[in-house]
Amino acid sequence: MNTGNWIAQLNEITDLFLTEFGSLSPEQLNFKPNNKKWSIAQNIDHLIKINNSYFPVITAVRNNSLKLPFTSKIEFIVNSFGKMILKAVQPERKRRMKTFSVWEPAQSNFSSDIIEKFKISQDELKTLIEGSDELIKNGAVIYSPANKKIVYKLETAYDIIILHERRHFEQAMEIKKLLS
Repeated sequence: MNTGNWIAQLNEITDLFLTEFGSLSPEQLNFKPNNKKWSIAQNIDHLIKINNSYFPVITAVRNNSLKLPFTSKIEFIVNSFGKMILKAVQPERKRRMKTFSVWEPAQSNFSSDIIEKFKISQDELKTLIEGSDELIKNGAVIYSPANKKIVYKLETAYDIIILHERRHFEQAMEIKKLLS
């Protein structure tokens, strides 16, 4: 896939979030049906945290300064991790997943500017993706921002980010339906 496709998908996802949640009140954005489910705002905060955690990793691979573990040279491991994570973030959720603590959303109430913060984060992500074609062509490998031992291709990281955002959009929509 080329970078234009990822950027188009991010634009689509951003528009979905803005359209569906942009006019909600802070009370609606923070509504939780129970303590086991995240609010719409928590889903958005989680996506912002994940995307922001990728920024230094992607910047380092662009600058050729990313220090990878030896497993990054073993294609089978790189591909296996990538496939495993891609499968886990599919929007068609079969079961809940526990996130890494670094990506846990804040438990406090969010103001409605969480939507604007999401848009800004998306714009920053698109800027990083632009110009990655050469890295993708060369099979650049990165590690997960949550665990440096988990390695996968940069193009897989972009797919993971997109699918993960779609997954959390669906999760947030489930909460929105409960508001009616």
